[in-house]
Amino acid sequence: MTEIHGRCDDRFAVVREAFKKNFASHGDVGASVAVSLEGELVVDLWGGHRDAAKTLPWEENTIVNVYSSTKTMAAMCLLLLADRGAVDLYAPVARYWPEFAQNGKDKIEVRHFLSHSAGLSGMDEVLSDEEFYVWENVVSALARQKPWWEPGTQSGYHALTQGHLIGEVVRRVTNKSIGTFFRDEIAVPMGADFFIGTPESEFGRIAELIPPEVQPVGQVASDSVAARSFANPKIDAAAAKTRGWRMAEIPAANGHGNARSIVRAQSAMANGGVAFGKRLLSEAGARRIFDKQTHTEDLVLGLPILFGMGYGISESSMPMGPNTHIAYWGGWGGSTVVVDQDARVCVSYVMNRMESGLMGDPRGFGITHAVYQSLG
Repeated sequence: MTEIHGRCDDRFAVVREAFKKNFASHGDVGASVAVSLEGELVVDLWGGHRDAAKTLPWEENTIVNVYSSTKTMAAMCLLLLADRGAVDLYAPVARYWPEFAQNGKDKIEVRHFLSHSAGLSGMDEVLSDEEFYVWENVVSALARQKPWWEPGTQSGYHALTQGHLIGEVVRRVTNKSIGTFFRDEIAVPMGADFFIGTPESEFGRIAELIPPEVQPVGQVASDSVAARSFANPKIDAAAAKTRGWRMAEIPAANGHGNARSIVRAQSAMANGGVAFGKRLLSEAGARRIFDKQTHTEDLVLGLPILFGMGYGISESSMPMGPNTHIAYWGGWGGSTVVVDQDARVCVSYVMNRMESGLMGDPRGFGITHAVYQSLG
């Protein structure tokens, strides 16, 4: 039986049991789970191993690539700037990034980046891995590109491109890379041990990702927008082991952290802009998550998703919990983030053994269900 470490308030004992079940019944190798309530941690657990051979323990400060759970961090950066009045989410992107107006993109608004509706879910220009790791290569190619569908009309999951699109707006407005802005304005103030662009000094505590049997591109028709999106830039779990991937800033996919660090960063979004005794943004700024943008069958994911500003919104076709104001997202392989502004709860589950799904699996869903069971 896998030994579970950390702390868990008695009220949330069922969460600990759900976490243990993930190892016993769902094949987890190493993982962490965290929950905050009213802006304070009530669950902080970890267990298992950080390598496939099960020779190295998953420790308190183990981190791992969480793939698209990183997108919630990128979204927070833009929402923080909007709350400060530095960015108008309904303004044309070209106001901040003039070169982006090329090829009929002059009317695309910043909010279209947050709702995956900019029509840039993949790239026409093919870049090698090394070329993709250079920021300017990616944003220049996206600025030149023509949208694949009429922007704003429907979503098409921008699996790897969203972070660069958001990040370039952040860079133009602040003169900081999004990784630096996130560190200075969110990670450090909130005590979140999370990186967008991970320093080599942290490599020794990164858990080994265990790739899924099926890659995303293997699950969709070859001539679809989804296939084109996943084909370029290519998504390959093996890249997560490389120095180039880890150190690059890929704000849609290569954030490194654990459940605790995700919850420490995201709790302000669940708790009226305040968490751990610090105000990060206004309550109205946090509520902007729920400015509904698109509600269509996503062109890439093939599922009906209601997108707000940077997060999916829980509703009948994709229910995340019993309350009205629940936002969520997750990462390829199984990591999850849930932000409930009604219950003032934030939940995260992070692991190293990946499943093939892009939208979560029974491990993260089981944790979230246990949280709501605990809340009654």
